Amino acid sequence: MAALPYDDRDGWIWMDGQYLPWRDCNVHILTHALHYAGAAFEGQRAYSGRIFKLEEHTDRLFRSANILGYEVPFSKQEINDACNELVVKNGFVDAYCRPLVWRGSEMMGVSAQQNTIHAAIAVWEWPSYFSPEARLRGLRLDISKWRRPAPDTAPTDAKASGLYMICTMSKHSAEARGFDDALMYDYRGQISEATGANIFFVQNGELHTPTPDCFLDGITRRTVIDLARKRGIKVIERAIMPEEMTGFEQAFLTGTAAEVTPLSEIGPYRFEVGEITKALMYDYDEIVRDV
Repeated sequence: MAALPYDDRDGWIWMDGQYLPWRDCNVHILTHALHYAGAAFEGQRAYSGRIFKLEEHTDRLFRSANILGYEVPFSKQEINDACNELVVKNGFVDAYCRPLVWRGSEMMGVSAQQNTIHAAIAVWEWPSYFSPEARLRGLRLDISKWRRPAPDTAPTDAKASGLYMICTMSKHSAEARGFDDALMYDYRGQISEATGANIFFVQNGELHTPTPDCFLDGITRRTVIDLARKRGIKVIERAIMPEEMTGFEQAFLTGTAAEVTPLSEIGPYRFEVGEITKALMYDYDEIVRDV
C-alpha cells in the first residue's frame, strides 16, 4: 500500500502562529525559498510523547536562520511550545517533528531583503529511517561523487535546505545502484558524513569520527560521544582519509532520523556489526525514551 502523500493528510500544522488543518498549509509558487533555497529547518523525534533534546534543536534552528541572514519571527519558547502541542494535538506518541523557517514571496530575485519570514512546524508518525532488518545487518553505503563544500563556499554551519541538494542526488544514485545510502567526502577528499547522518568508526576499542569543520556537528553525534565516554570508550575526532577504512573494524551512522545505525560496507570496505556499535545503539535507544 502506498504511503499517504505529505500534502494530503489529516491532522494539524502550526504555521505563522496558528494551528491550521493539515491540507490548508500551503505557500505560493513564487515563494523565494522554493527558488533560492533560503530555508532553515530542524528534524526532531518524539519518543513516548516527548521530543528528545527539543531545546538544543530549537537553538540550532535560530542559529541556522541567523547564518542565512534573517530572524525567526517567534521566540524560542513559542517554537518549543508549538512543537510539544502539535505532538499532543495530532495524537502521536512516537513521531518526527519538522520546524521550518523560510523567506516568503514579496520579492522575486536573488535579493529578498523585504521578504516576510515565515515559520511552520509539522509532526507526523514516522518509523525508523532504516528498517529494523537493515539496521541489524548493517547498511550498505555507496561512495558519492559529490563532496561537502568548504566553509568559505557555503554556510556549512547551518542546517539549510540548499545544502541538501547534493545529499538527495547522492542518495538517489546510491539507491539506484542497490545501496541504502551514500558516504560523502569533503572538499579535501577526507571522509565527512552520509547524506543525512554523521559517521563513526571503531578501531582497537576506540571511536574515530571526522572533525565537523565543514558539516554539521549533529546533536545525535554529540549524544553518542557522551554515551561512549560514559562507557570508558575513547573518542578521537580527527581528519580521516578514505584509505583508512581498510583498518576499521566497525562503522555506524548517527542522526535524529538514523538514530544509531550500523554499517556493513562502504564501497569496497567491509565492517562487522560489533559489540561497541550494538552497545551504543542500545544505549541511545534507552536514553531517548528516558527524557
